[in-house]
Amino acid sequence: MSAGEKAKAKAEQVVGKAVKKTAHAAGQNTTAAKGAALEARGEAREAKEKAKDTFTR
Repeated sequence: MSAGEKAKAKAEQVVGKAVKKTAHAAGQNTTAAKGAALEARGEAREAKEKAKDTFTR
């Protein structure tokens, strides 16, 4: 996995988790859902990159 894509994936996961937990604590369900979506997008990006690495090698 390229270093740039790996960093993007981890950043999306961390930011998404932080937004989700903060919004949930504040009672903002819509923002919490957006944070969860961002976290899921980071996980999907990481899975995509791992799959690319598997088939490339």
